[in-house]
Parts: sequence; C-alpha cells; structure tokens
Amino acid sequence: MLKPIPRLTTDEEAEDFLINANLAEYDLSGFKRIHFEFAPKVKHVNVQIPEDLLIAVKARAAAAGMSYQRFIRLAIEQALASPLPKEPRAPAE
Repeated sequence: MLKPIPRLTTDEEAEDFLINANLAEYDLSGFKRIHFEFAPKVKHVNVQIPEDLLIAVKARAAAAGMSYQRFIRLAIEQALASPLPKEPRAPAE
C-alpha cells in the first residue's frame, strides 16, 4: 500500500522531502499537472468568436481556477501538442 504524501508547511520541508524521499513509495494519484508560463507574452491576437463560446470558455476557465486568456493559451498548446491528422483538412476561409 502506498503512503500518503505528508503535509509540508515550509519550502525547507518540501525540499528535504524531495531530496530524501523515495517517491515510488507514495500515492501520487491526487496530483494535477500544472503548467508554468515563463515566456513573455509580447504578441496579441484578436479573434472574433460567438458570445456563447466566450461565455463557455470563461465558465470552464473559472472552474479550472485560471483566467480565460490563460485557458485559451493552454487549449492552443494542447491542440499543437496533438499529432496532426493523417489526411490534412482544407484550411477554413
């Protein structure tokens, strides 16, 4: 049986745990992937979308605890990380 992750209250405790613990012994199933954005945002994009779509994006972003702009960037990154379809589709006009 895997051990639960101990509650760490300081950076020092967390560093010590990561240096000394065998993470294979711990239950990591509750962890969520976090994306850190390091690159500066220097370009702007204007896209016109239906209001209903923007409302849905804002609701989903709020449920995920992030801004809707960050949610859109993450969605674009995930789409670009997916392999291309075998048969390319004609570009939309």
